[in-house]
Amino acid sequence: MEGLLTLDNLFTLMMLVFLQIVLGFDNLLYISIESKRVRADKQSYVRKTGLGLAILFRLMLLFIILKAVELFQDRLFAIEWSGIVEGTFNIHALIVLLGGLFIIYTAVKEIEHMLAVEGIDKVGESKMRPVAMSIVMIILMNLVFSFDSILSAMALTKIFALMATAIVISGILMIAIADHISEFLKKNRMYEVLGLFILLIVGVMLLSEGGHLAHLHLLGHPVEPMAKTTFYFVIIALVIVDVVQSRYRKKLMAQKSLENGTA
Repeated sequence: MEGLLTLDNLFTLMMLVFLQIVLGFDNLLYISIESKRVRADKQSYVRKTGLGLAILFRLMLLFIILKAVELFQDRLFAIEWSGIVEGTFNIHALIVLLGGLFIIYTAVKEIEHMLAVEGIDKVGESKMRPVAMSIVMIILMNLVFSFDSILSAMALTKIFALMATAIVISGILMIAIADHISEFLKKNRMYEVLGLFILLIVGVMLLSEGGHLAHLHLLGHPVEPMAKTTFYFVIIALVIVDVVQSRYRKKLMAQKSLENGTA
């Protein structure tokens, strides 16, 4: 135990916690959207319970990956449609690809529903889910998001205790801020669209990463992974565009009100 409490390990622990929180931001967006599918009085319970159980399953996933990381990289099957689609798939690639597809599906369905409903207050009221199902979905998607964060953590250290501690600390912090993020989106409905498009980009990023892991070639061109820096730059650009557009819209509305008042 004393060997773990070194300055180097403490610094590594801080880096691991930071890594888990940064990579978990998109997870919080999904949790906020998923929790809207249950009754209002159960939404906080769903978020906290889902994240709490997800911590336990993430620890189990960490243990499994450390013990059998090679199995996740073993070839399962290959597609060899020369000049059209080529790739070699393993468990890791399939998990990332399916996770990306599901997130894109979720974001598109939410955007479609947002445009279809007549009243803005009705957004999120249709297709309500049982509490247990929403908790299960949060756990499953948390595992998808955590898969790559665990592999990234393994590049910093191979000490199980450090990675497990980082998962627990970051999980507790996520539980603490999950309600605040959901409340912010409720009070600032304009940012719901921004959140959904960020989630859509997350899905695209996972697809590109899964395609790269599978050495996927489409029409003779390799699928390249979206760099994390590119992802963050895109998010920053989206936020800036949304803020500028919001302020410009308010300016136009104020000018229109002034013109109507003087007419």
